[in-house]
Amino acid sequence: MSYKNFIPNVWSEQINRDLERLCVFAEDCYRKYEGTVKHKGESVTIVGIGKPTIKSMSKDTQYGNIDDAETVETTAIVMPIEQVSYYNYEIGDIDKAQAIDGLEGALQSETSEGLAQDVDKYIAGIIGAAAKDADVVKAVAGAASSGEKNVLDILDEMQEKLMENDVPDGTEIVIVVDPKFFTRFRKEYRSNDTDNSKILKNGRVYYYNGMKIKVSNNVAKKSITVSGTAKNCSLISARTKRAVAYVKPLTVTKPYEPEKKFTDAIKGFILYDAKIVRPKELVVVPVYYA
Repeated sequence: MSYKNFIPNVWSEQINRDLERLCVFAEDCYRKYEGTVKHKGESVTIVGIGKPTIKSMSKDTQYGNIDDAETVETTAIVMPIEQVSYYNYEIGDIDKAQAIDGLEGALQSETSEGLAQDVDKYIAGIIGAAAKDADVVKAVAGAASSGEKNVLDILDEMQEKLMENDVPDGTEIVIVVDPKFFTRFRKEYRSNDTDNSKILKNGRVYYYNGMKIKVSNNVAKKSITVSGTAKNCSLISARTKRAVAYVKPLTVTKPYEPEKKFTDAIKGFILYDAKIVRPKELVVVPVYYA
């Protein structure tokens, strides 16, 4: 058996690139802390700071008579890096496998897609956990009756909530919805941006009121009782790219020979984690459909 045609570092790099392309939820997370954790340990401490109090005084007030200096509140959020997704499979003789045109690339793509699904489902679950059962609503296209809301009205209200939370004007807002919401949204789509609204490799992307709309099958689900009936709700989210921090400090790929077998195998893993770090910049709404 020979591994001469297999270069782990190159394949690991390609998996990293594929993950960036394939992850819908992870793509719009804050990645600033990733470089820190690569070098300094197994967790990241994220320091936050409050806002100074702005006060008024008369023009006749002497500067020496202003209030004493206040202590601005600080916070610290610790994000442990604890999630590991791995793979381990036999592929037969690697040299023979590589002789089959496209096989190596196909295996690499399948591995990347599987890892991307794990990462995205995990981040979607963290985001979905912020949903409140009391906010559940039936999403519809067209006129809404009692207990229902038009999908565009839902998006408008999510944007309004972020504005009320002082998200600065011009901040990019990303909304991730499931296919059922997306279908209803597309029916109600009012202003198609012909330059940007197109099918991308990492999901369908449209723009509405300046917000990016993306669709993913990994949107978290939750059963919520509505008027005595359990409804399977999709937890759609609107957030800034600073709302959720995500780090993926390590990707490892290794070829090996399983003991007692005349075969080759590949194993590897990614280390990652995510955390909501700016909760006021995230809105989650549970929706269900007819």
